[in-house]
Amino acid sequence: MKLSDCTEPSGLARRHVREFLKGRAVPERVDDAVLVTSELVGNALRHTAGGPDCMCVEVYQDAAVLRVHDAGRDVSRVRARSAGKSLDELTGNGLGLLLVEELASEWSVRPTAIGKEVVVVLALDAGGLSERDALPYIPAVRPSLTTEFHQLDDGH
Repeated sequence: MKLSDCTEPSGLARRHVREFLKGRAVPERVDDAVLVTSELVGNALRHTAGGPDCMCVEVYQDAAVLRVHDAGRDVSRVRARSAGKSLDELTGNGLGLLLVEELASEWSVRPTAIGKEVVVVLALDAGGLSERDALPYIPAVRPSLTTEFHQLDDGH
């Protein structure tokens, strides 16, 4: 889904994820996916000049994979804050990725040709996924979202 020209990308992304996962995941996990989506899109809006370019939701047998791409190139800034820090030290900065870390079976960030992509794996049922089961969903050699979007959009 293209988000770059959207006036309210967070709302659009949340609605898309909720509609796409409805009936494919237990309601609590749909809510978790919507929260994670909101955090990822919100972070791209707050921390990059152009905000999010696009996002994708993929569903496999027992997992959903959320991918959010933006043009920011600094992948070192995308990390959960240390659990050793107090809540006061984290207030207003870093809580979102702590939520992502708590809700996701696995997540990562990787550079792309024109920015970066955050990939989050979420279990579709309340039982969750083990790390071993989540790792195959992290795309190791896969075209970036922008490449896929460019191909789907016939280069426009």
